[in-house]
Amino acid sequence: MGRDVIIACDFSSKEEVISFLSKFKEEKPFVKIGMELFYAAGPEIVKEIKAMGHKIFLDLKLHDIPNTVMKAMNVLSRLDVDMCNLHAAGTIAMMEAAIKGLTREDGTRPILIAVTQLTSTSEERMNEELLINKPIDEVVMHYAMNAKKAGLDGVVCSPLEAAKVHDTCGSDFVTVTPGVRFADGDIGDQVRVTTPVKAREIGSDYIVVGRPITQADDPVAAYRRCVSEFVG
Repeated sequence: MGRDVIIACDFSSKEEVISFLSKFKEEKPFVKIGMELFYAAGPEIVKEIKAMGHKIFLDLKLHDIPNTVMKAMNVLSRLDVDMCNLHAAGTIAMMEAAIKGLTREDGTRPILIAVTQLTSTSEERMNEELLINKPIDEVVMHYAMNAKKAGLDGVVCSPLEAAKVHDTCGSDFVTVTPGVRFADGDIGDQVRVTTPVKAREIGSDYIVVGRPITQADDPVAAYRRCVSEFVG
């Protein structure tokens, strides 16, 4: 599997994201549409960005009872996205239902990945606030194995955990890793972070990069730097 950089388009309006993507004249980056943009602009923004030639990771992190998730995934499958996700904490039954809902009549479906623990979650917070009294590394690997058992394609995890996910679940199990910052950049509100170069060395398949690109003085140059450091 080839590596790729996914730009987190965390904008609050259609106008902002279209203005941002219009800066890319030569490349058509893989983009992530998250809750903020999807809730602001609706499903039509997915169709419009897809029509511009971009691959789309629809990052809505579904987590509900299996039947509800199955029905929601069935709706999302019609948007022609390339990747979507849910919370592994929703159980194997929920993840299996998600695959059932996401799979189209012709047998095709987007890549489906599970969130293990958010990159803003430290082990201390997980233990004290969520009452999960295991080491965070052990929890992430257990959630990843549950996702594999359910038939998912991979997980969202910290880049610091990507190599162990591959060791635990196999080299073809996809790792999508946010929490990536340039070595000379600010880490923002994320806890478990690393650089594009280190993410490549660790073995991330996709890195998700937001503010270091979207808030850069020259977003295209920042994107190219990220691709150069991660893809090589």
